[in-house]
Amino acid sequence: MNLVIDIGNTLTKYAIFENGSLISDESAASSMFLSKVKELFERYPKINHALISSVGRLERKEKDIVSLFCKVHVLSNESKIPFKNSYATPHTLGMDRVALATAAFYKNPRQNTLVIDAGTCITYDMINDSGEYVGGAISPGVQMRYKAMHNQTAKLPLLQPEEILDFIGNSTQTSMHSGVINGVSQELDGIISQYKTRFKDLTVILTGGDSHFFAKRLKNTIFANSKFLLEGLNYLLEYNKR
Repeated sequence: MNLVIDIGNTLTKYAIFENGSLISDESAASSMFLSKVKELFERYPKINHALISSVGRLERKEKDIVSLFCKVHVLSNESKIPFKNSYATPHTLGMDRVALATAAFYKNPRQNTLVIDAGTCITYDMINDSGEYVGGAISPGVQMRYKAMHNQTAKLPLLQPEEILDFIGNSTQTSMHSGVINGVSQELDGIISQYKTRFKDLTVILTGGDSHFFAKRLKNTIFANSKFLLEGLNYLLEYNKR
């Protein structure tokens, strides 16, 4: 049984895998790390390996806490990966993107796969049919766009994402919602179409916290999988046990 821990800026996700299958996943404030880890090992005493991934600098104490209960692998640029990495600056490639590429490599083997993660940033990661990671793109996420309009203007309000009824906004707020939600939808469709001109039989996986805003809006066929990152992290844990 494996424990995967994904430490974000404000929340930490915890996922339990048994024989490769996700059996539990939950989130908690990062400040609850110690109590949450103890709770999980009490509920799942058969956990014998863990992987920790962090968007920022990992505190040594967090690894030490988990090490009290089982073997721990901290994901880093030194970790082994199953695919060929052709990124020009592999040492700057985020661990979240490595995990998404890993999930694509295993779940869609020897096929052209584009993974789109609609999170804090929107990331695009491409694995080709030779099992090679060729790169992708990074653009501002939904919340980041709303915050930018509010922070960099004098009068635009700070809004939370909402579904839009029409792409033509008839007020300042509906215009902002259209600019973000419709704008991102058009960006996603446009970029998917670009990739399709270069890669035959392209499979597109959409994941991330804001993916529900776009899954039904896209003209291109996509497969939505909200657990894709966690699955990729578990694959990396298994690969680094060797």
